Order: sequence, then C-alpha cells, then structure tokens
Amino acid sequence: MTQSASVWLVVLAALAGANLPFFINQRLLAVVPLKSPKSLPVRLLELVLCYFLVGGMALLLEQRAGQIVPQGWEFYAITAALFLTLAFPGFVYRYLYKRHGQGHG
Repeated sequence: MTQSASVWLVVLAALAGANLPFFINQRLLAVVPLKSPKSLPVRLLELVLCYFLVGGMALLLEQRAGQIVPQGWEFYAITAALFLTLAFPGFVYRYLYKRHGQGHG
C-alpha cells in the first residue's frame, strides 16, 4: 500500500469511526445488543474507544511504512479535536436534527 493510500485509509477510518456511535444502531460498537437505547455517555465512551482503535490502525500503518515518529501531547490533543470535529455530522443527526412528522409532545 502506498503512503498516500495509507493516509486516505486513516482519514476515512477516522470519519467512519467518529460517526459510528451516532449513526449505525443502538448496539454497543455496532455489535453488542443493549437492553435500552444508548445514552450520550455511552456514545461518548464509544467515541473515545473508536479514537484509540483508529489511532492504533494508524500506528500499524506507520510502522509498516517505516519508523514510528515519537509524538508529544500536542499531537494527541490535535488529533482528538479533529476526531471530535469529524463526529459533528453524526451528533447533529442524532441529537439536533428534527425529523419531519414528529411533534413536540
């Protein structure tokens, strides 16, 4: 896999992983069925877990390409902020978008 393809794979995985807790279904990580609908804290926990899964995949791809470059806390703060930004469409869809035909009561 080329370096460019690896970068795009990580970006697409981050986009999918950031929106997974909000879009897909009421299952934990889209696999484990729950007895009640997912609450916001559960979705945020899923979001953090997806951040680390995508980060692990990125590390593996970087290791395959060559030496892993050590990063400081600034790198992780920026990537976490970017991950939250990528999650915005899913959050809006789940919590802010009013569906047609639903009333206020």
